[in-house]
Order: sequence, then C-alpha cells, then structure tokens
Amino acid sequence: MKDCNCGYCMGGEILAGFGIKICDLKVSQLILFKEQSHPGRVIVAYKDHVSELVNISAEERALFFEDVATAANAIHKAFSPDKVNYGAYGDGGCHLHFHLVPKYQGEFEWGTPFAMNPGKTYLTEAEYEDMIAKIKAAL
Repeated sequence: MKDCNCGYCMGGEILAGFGIKICDLKVSQLILFKEQSHPGRVIVAYKDHVSELVNISAEERALFFEDVATAANAIHKAFSPDKVNYGAYGDGGCHLHFHLVPKYQGEFEWGTPFAMNPGKTYLTEAEYEDMIAKIKAAL
C-alpha cells in the first residue's frame, strides 16, 4: 500500500524535502533527517503506508522494533550520544515512523523534548554523505 503524497512511500523530491534514504532494513527504511541540530538524527519508516502500530501484525511489529533498535545501536556506535530520544507522531503524515534523536548533555535541547524541525543546522552534500557512511559502517 502506497500514498502518492507521502515521502516515505514515494521517495524522490517529496522525501528530499526533509530526508535522505540511507538503506532498507528488515521491514522499514532508514532515513537521515536533513536538519541535523542533533548530529545523527534519523527516521525509521515502516515499509507500507499504515498509520498505527496496531495496523500491522505482531510479527511485523516485532520486526519494526528490531529495525528501530538496529538504527539506535548504529547511532550510538557512530555518534556516541548521551541519550537517544524516540518520537512517534504521524498525525500529519499518517505513515508509521519513528524519529531517533541523539541528545548530547550540555548541548542543544538537553533535558527538554526535541523540536520537530528546529531549522538550525543543514549540511553540505559531502557532510551528509560522510554522516551516512558512518551510519552504514555502524549497522
């Protein structure tokens, strides 16, 4: 099931507005969030256009959470955050996904919920490529 207005479903320019696909995982795709106020921030998006965890089977849900854990482990290895915050929203886009937001003690937003898109830090193409390479090496 796909939605032609969804960046997670369609990729291309819609996805490029906010992210860069890193790779496919077991039942999801791993996406680098372009706004990098929190170095290493990624999104784990389920493979199909469903809105809720309850819309997928228990087996698929377990695999999805394995993908989230795999991504979190890679972020810890690649960027050594003090904490990773997890956010699941989707009332605007309605595609099951989790934001994984590395947090660094004493830095931006430590001790508070992360902003969805603070709009402070965008990278060059080379910097995005380097970040993606670090994540892939840690997977």
